[in-house]
Amino acid sequence: MLNQFSRTELIFGKDGMSKLFRAKTAVFGIGGVGGYTVEALARSGVGRIDLFDDDKICVTNMNRQLHATIKSIGKYKVDAAKERILEINPNAVVNTHKIFYTPDTSEQVDLSQYDYVIDAIDTVSGKIELAVKAFACGVPLISSMGAGNKINAADFEVADIYETSVCPLAKVMRHELRRRGIPRLKVVYSKEPARCPQKDVTAGCEANCVCPPGTERKCVNRRQIPGSTAFVPAMVGLIIAGEVVCQLTMNS
Repeated sequence: MLNQFSRTELIFGKDGMSKLFRAKTAVFGIGGVGGYTVEALARSGVGRIDLFDDDKICVTNMNRQLHATIKSIGKYKVDAAKERILEINPNAVVNTHKIFYTPDTSEQVDLSQYDYVIDAIDTVSGKIELAVKAFACGVPLISSMGAGNKINAADFEVADIYETSVCPLAKVMRHELRRRGIPRLKVVYSKEPARCPQKDVTAGCEANCVCPPGTERKCVNRRQIPGSTAFVPAMVGLIIAGEVVCQLTMNS
């Protein structure tokens, strides 16, 4: 009987689809990259997806985040993403976790329960913590490197962190992971030099912040607010999802 995954089954077969239905994944960061990763995992038939993000959808997210629409502004990103997943696959098991993953909050999460972990967060400390914890419990992890301020979507590639170059975030990660004895980490990165965001006070969050009062992690608290496009985060998210799906279907 035909279903929403019939065309995918032609590629991976019944056994592969069964592995995807049973797989349990965790996506940390449900933004531009993570949103597209989640969408592709759901459309591929991954049956269990846990979503981690404490942020709410802002109007400035609409240029690149799949779940960001006029109707979803103000919703938690994990809640909006869960709605989309269940509209694609009502049988999926989706758990939402409204936490900001850091070394201080990492003890709230048991990574050992997952078949694959996806890092799409944008803080170095959180990325390093995920890498360390995932390695310690032997869970596969794939991490997104810098996607902001870039425009060449075709330049992104999959590599081990120690094979990367040019990307400033990857450089920091190489240094910190080497210090911690982490021997490997699969990443998606680009050698394209990041562009410097154009400064325009009329379009900047500094002068026109639309976050509700009391919002803790505002863009204005960042050292620099990166520019972004609709296609670069999407490309990174889809590459990540492809790596995860192919690996899950090969697992015994």
